Amino acid sequence: MSTTNQELNNWIEEVKELTQPDRIHWCDGSKEEYRRIVQEMLKSKQLYELNQETHPNCYLHRSDPNDVARTEHLTYVCTSKSETAGPNNNWMSPSEGHEKVDKLFAGCMKGRTMYVIPYCMGPVESPYSRCGVELTDSPYVAINMHIMTRMGNQALKRIESEKTFVKGLHSTGDLSIENRLIMHFPEELSIKSIGSGYGGNALLGKKCHALRIASYQAKTEGWLAEHMLILGLQSPEGETHYVAAAFPSQCGKTNLAMLIPPETYKGWKVWTVGDDIAWMHLGEDGRLFAINPEAGYFGVAPGTSEKTNPNALAMLQQDAIFTNVAVTEDNQPWWEGLDEGTPKTDWQGRPFDPSQGKAAQPNSRFTVSAKHCPSYSPEAENPKGVPISAIIFGGRRPSLIPLVYETKSWEHSVLVGASVASETTAAATGKVGVLRHDPMAMKPFCGYNFAEYWQHWLSFSSKSKNLPKVFHVNWFRQDEKGEFMWPGFGENIRVLEWIIGRVKGQAEAIPTPIGYLPARGAISTNGLDVSNETMDELCKVDEQGWIGEASKVRTYLETFGTQLPQELRDEQDKIIKVTPNKCPTH
Repeated sequence: MSTTNQELNNWIEEVKELTQPDRIHWCDGSKEEYRRIVQEMLKSKQLYELNQETHPNCYLHRSDPNDVARTEHLTYVCTSKSETAGPNNNWMSPSEGHEKVDKLFAGCMKGRTMYVIPYCMGPVESPYSRCGVELTDSPYVAINMHIMTRMGNQALKRIESEKTFVKGLHSTGDLSIENRLIMHFPEELSIKSIGSGYGGNALLGKKCHALRIASYQAKTEGWLAEHMLILGLQSPEGETHYVAAAFPSQCGKTNLAMLIPPETYKGWKVWTVGDDIAWMHLGEDGRLFAINPEAGYFGVAPGTSEKTNPNALAMLQQDAIFTNVAVTEDNQPWWEGLDEGTPKTDWQGRPFDPSQGKAAQPNSRFTVSAKHCPSYSPEAENPKGVPISAIIFGGRRPSLIPLVYETKSWEHSVLVGASVASETTAAATGKVGVLRHDPMAMKPFCGYNFAEYWQHWLSFSSKSKNLPKVFHVNWFRQDEKGEFMWPGFGENIRVLEWIIGRVKGQAEAIPTPIGYLPARGAISTNGLDVSNETMDELCKVDEQGWIGEASKVRTYLETFGTQLPQELRDEQDKIIKVTPNKCPTH
């Protein structure tokens, strides 16, 4: 098979000559193709069939033990100038990058099939969507891309019409860390990844294209590619507001995107547009409109339960791929956090022994179509996207940061986003529980210099007077005993209600040096075992603590040198220069 796009034909020939696959398979995106690849993987034991009575069409994949998360230290942005990549990225020149990685690609697909995967990020008919082609020797990648993107013939037709696409070359190689590289060439709109089969390193439509390359595309084309969920909050009166929210990994993004309101909020509904990535463009009326470029979820399994995310659990009962979870006696998938079942074998296929670690790998995953989610929003396929009323930033912070506050201006909003910090999780290699700066939750994903990225954000204030309000939340405040002070999960709708109330100009707030905080009673605690004293603590400003926080943030921001936008320094000064005892109390 071939295509009318000669650039694509020529590129495939170049890759064929370099990697030397035994055969080439053009993916058409059909259900028959998916089933055929699954059957081939079952025969070669790259997949294992799970209990087909309880989990029809569900399968288990086991990674190499050294290949279970993103490897950020082996991930590079290759631009002609190092300052374009910025201090937030590992940099290499394009010539050196290509030479280094192509040596690893030489002959790497001998004895293997090369899959040609045309894909579209976003609804195929949307002007905001962008296309790519991934060449890979991994059938695991092929079946995951079936779920995660609009792929196959429909995407190829758009590529042939637009005559532009992101090039992504991937091989599992020998899966050794020594021969692993994830290289991005934003100026060329291309990606080369070798030595890993893990999702974020191998499913090139996801973080590599949809964030690292797309963020660079967005800067040059005038839009935003963000690590954000998109949800619709519908009131009992039938009014729906859409919210985009950026949290670092395992800070509750998927749980919030699929939130089920508690009994006290009967009549309210949350619609899930997306759980991970938002591409936002200015509409004709000056509002930001967002599409979810993905068609599926690649979510973290541990911690997903009937309590934390019943919608996610419900959608995992059929047509799902599980990666690195444990298995029960009757061959059902299992991970820490589930209320039922006992693991028989761990994620490596060994008899489960607690002394050898957890049954499921802490970063084990599920891949499933977004349409299987009970709260799936049909607006996810709207070519125009959905209008965003509010943007929320957040992180995992045990102290200081209030439950919620609203920013004072767009410039202040960009500072708040740039100041996001959170405890690290198992989604990336390295220590867990360490506080690190993660601006806009984009630290591992921004494809160019953060200083220029923040300047791009700031530029939107001159383009529109109808931008969304911006907020910061923190579900993870702890008391002296180390207990969480806020119940979280479904109860977070109470905070969303206040946020939408602020958007509509109805909810009460108190002005403080860090922003607008909820007035006492403005967030409903009806039916909650949360005292007024606890709410006061969750919604107060520790001024001396914030001056220290601002100083730490300033130290971090100054690592970007003269390229740091002056507006961020000015917003910092407004916080640091506030004299003590000027913060209103409840």
